[in-house]
Amino acid sequence: MSAESKSNGAAPAAWKARGDMTVLNTDLRRLDGPIKVTGRAVYPHDRRIPGMVYARLVLVPVPRTTITKVDVTAAKAMAGVVYAEATKEAGDETKLLGDDSCVAVVAAESPELARDAARAVLVEYEELLPPMVTREQSRDADAPEISRRGNVEGEQSEGSAEDAAAAFGGAPFQVRATYEVPTQHHVCLETHGAVIDAREDGVTVYPSTQMVSMSQGIYAGMLKRPADEVRIVCEVMGGGFGSKFGPGLEGLTASRLASAIGRPVHLMLDRAQEFQMAGNRSAAYAELSAGADAEGNLVALQGEVDRMGGMGGGSFPNLPYIYRVGTSHFTSRSVHFATDANRAMRAPGHPQAAFCMESLVDELAAKGGFDPLEFRKRNLESPVYHRQLDRVAREIGWHEHPFRMGPAKVDDGVMEGIGFGIAQWYSGGRAGAEAELRIHPDGSVVSSCGVQDLGTGARTYVAAIPAEEFGLRLDQVTARIGDSDLPPGVPSGGSATTGAVTPAIKTAAHQAREGLEAKVVDAIGGEVGGFVWKDGTVHRADEPDRSMDWKAVCALLGTEPLVARGAFDPALVTDDTGLHGAQAARVSVDTLTGEIRVLKMVQMQDVGIPLNRAALRSQMNGGMIQALSYALFEERVIDPDLGLMLTNNLEDYKIAGAQEMPEMVAIIDDEDTRPGTTGMAEASVIGGHCAIANAVYNACGARIRSLPITPDKVLAALGRV
Repeated sequence: MSAESKSNGAAPAAWKARGDMTVLNTDLRRLDGPIKVTGRAVYPHDRRIPGMVYARLVLVPVPRTTITKVDVTAAKAMAGVVYAEATKEAGDETKLLGDDSCVAVVAAESPELARDAARAVLVEYEELLPPMVTREQSRDADAPEISRRGNVEGEQSEGSAEDAAAAFGGAPFQVRATYEVPTQHHVCLETHGAVIDAREDGVTVYPSTQMVSMSQGIYAGMLKRPADEVRIVCEVMGGGFGSKFGPGLEGLTASRLASAIGRPVHLMLDRAQEFQMAGNRSAAYAELSAGADAEGNLVALQGEVDRMGGMGGGSFPNLPYIYRVGTSHFTSRSVHFATDANRAMRAPGHPQAAFCMESLVDELAAKGGFDPLEFRKRNLESPVYHRQLDRVAREIGWHEHPFRMGPAKVDDGVMEGIGFGIAQWYSGGRAGAEAELRIHPDGSVVSSCGVQDLGTGARTYVAAIPAEEFGLRLDQVTARIGDSDLPPGVPSGGSATTGAVTPAIKTAAHQAREGLEAKVVDAIGGEVGGFVWKDGTVHRADEPDRSMDWKAVCALLGTEPLVARGAFDPALVTDDTGLHGAQAARVSVDTLTGEIRVLKMVQMQDVGIPLNRAALRSQMNGGMIQALSYALFEERVIDPDLGLMLTNNLEDYKIAGAQEMPEMVAIIDDEDTRPGTTGMAEASVIGGHCAIANAVYNACGARIRSLPITPDKVLAALGRV
């Protein structure tokens, strides 16, 4: 039997009150945890198909040059090499470090042979052209044009420059400063790529992707096959952070080889290629001025920002960011480099804007002699930020801290400081996702949606929502995800996945419950909507003694399962008032060596209904770790004279590791009582690096205006104190 996706029952689908939930709003063990920690999870990179060949791209390591020779003869002659082709020829130019730098592709019987074949490809090129990899090079008046749109374009302006300048007359406390944030890489532990198994009767593609359902048509076009012959499968993946939507050159090339060779193809980028062509978080250069009046109100702000996203436009929201400012004027523009384009990366643009704004606010508080916590609250309209800042301040020990009004006189040795940062993001969901719930007569339950799980825990709530609906344990529901043969999911971007998928699962579960209750009415009386499902049983709300256990209810289905389909319902997601977060960090600074240790980080985040409290805290912890890494370690470095990337491996591109992990406290804001679901993972990465930078200043008076905050910068700043 089937149930329609729109209810014909007495009431529409609605979430239970949080206090009545027994599965949702609790700490759930992730369903994919055991297979991941035991190594049984099969990632796209792990796929092994009989007859498969391993393909590799050959890239030029410099951004701008003219090819004089690409010779694949030696590679073709190697035993075990099944394909070698030049994709550029003598006279072709490479224009950037990215897709355009690919000059050949090879495929062989093993990964090792493919690597050897790639090394055997002979590539020669002329004297290098100006690399055009820095802001100064691109903005030079005599610079060659590297983009059809010009080296500088896309200027955006908001507010009146004249009005903002006049507003500074009422600001006795003023700060003018330049802030810089570097290009940051996604550092997905599983690199970009796909495994493609193309056969006469159909194609299965195993991509590492944030977009399962919508990839079907894209790959069908590249493979020149009808879409109904193409299946996309991505049951687990090794991170995306916004970089893995389209198939990219790697997916396009794998598709072309699968068609040409007639064998399954495995093409995953190596780590150096990942750094060179798989996108990044854009850099930014900001010249800002701000002023506060004698009472501590922000009255004026002026800003000029260069967004630096390689061949992309870069990302940076307009200022002022979150804070209320009396009068402001803000201008930004894109400055292009000869590097691959920026891609979405966990809260695109917001970590950059937050660092600039939070540093500026902190400097103004110090200039005016204001408590930086109270100064922030005075200039924030939403009371949500007030309660969140107060809570993280208590947890970090702010009120017992001796340097609340600024750093003490710097002594030789280790000093401790505390800093703050806040965040905003979008709430709600969007249409597009569908779900199916299938209940079998033997009591087994299968919940299905084609959505992918980037590591955020989608698989678990696909099962947890039906378990909550029917009073079952989590392990009594099987979740099926990550397959284009299932009802469609949505691309995982903008923290919209949870807000899009959970209503579809909830409405499917609601329809299924009404279908079962119609059967229960025949058995024990009552009416649809008048039953309580709890602890594996159902009983009448008006006569609790009249009940049935789960298996007995399902047996009423006879020989056919009950199948229900659900779709997006805007009534089941949070409103669009957005997400709020506050963070605090405690650090130590060794004033003799410049070494920084993050001792403790605290984050509080609102999220509507907490579906899985353990997963939410895990997301907040992950955001704090990523922000710590951004604050202290991560920076893409390219030689400005040669154009060579000097940080194209995980030895030279530094990220935070286990020894850098501080004590982390993740607090779910349970005063957010909005009766709906939403995603929140992106908000959690926005404030942490700001809090760390401000804590460094609070510890020793060293104001670091460019990330990453390294010992040499600390020592130089101390020399100016």
